[in-house]
Amino acid sequence: MMKNIFIATSLLTISLTCFAEDEEIQDMSDPLAVYTQAGAGYTDKGLNLKIGQAYDTGFDTTMAMRVFEVKGFYGDALGIDDSINTDDSVDAIRFRNYELDLTNGRGGQIDVNYNFDKSHLADKSGDISYSLLQALPKMGRFNFYPLAGAGLAFGNNAIEDDNSIDSGFSIYGAFALVGMYGKMELTDNIWLNYNPIYLQALSGSDRYKDHAFGENNDSVLLHEFAVSYQINPRMNVRYFANWSEYNNFSDGSHRIEINYQL
Repeated sequence: MMKNIFIATSLLTISLTCFAEDEEIQDMSDPLAVYTQAGAGYTDKGLNLKIGQAYDTGFDTTMAMRVFEVKGFYGDALGIDDSINTDDSVDAIRFRNYELDLTNGRGGQIDVNYNFDKSHLADKSGDISYSLLQALPKMGRFNFYPLAGAGLAFGNNAIEDDNSIDSGFSIYGAFALVGMYGKMELTDNIWLNYNPIYLQALSGSDRYKDHAFGENNDSVLLHEFAVSYQINPRMNVRYFANWSEYNNFSDGSHRIEINYQL
């Protein structure tokens, strides 16, 4: 769950739609940018695929898009992570729906994640959350986008407090999240991102409240760092690193992306 809920996200994307006019090209360094896209990427846990579609909300003051991702397949053949969970099958899927209010720079996101690998909570686990993201006025080279939200965690064949198995799907807890996307513009074509996210279990089974984000961890501070280069207005290349307070940078997840917007 910890690697999937991370809103910052991202992966290697190649946008392939809509043949928009130049004036419609979105700023790809902006976390609130909305555009149709599709892509693929390489991570230390295998390959990722991504499809995104911008769509009409019916209101002139809002923009929206939906994004579907498949993560971590061919991890045994192509990845470099030697953990016991690494195999060639899909590790996880993710669906997000964004909506942006153009009048106030505020975005809303529904985020659904499902992990096929067994965890300490269930045979398969997932979460669904809703969060709000607010663009603050630019400060020199810096942009900040604070966010806050809440969600529910669920699993298939979840482990109960008495170590029995709850057959089928069940919701075993609720959590809150707060954080920020941060951007530093080095040049017109190069920027850095640092995106901390804090997650806290709120309610649910005793097992979930005590171990929501790992054994004996009811909360976690996640870190994401990215270096990006804009090749042209439609294409950039990005390197991401994700880690948490419970592991260091080198033991975290790493990936390279190529993003293209049409």
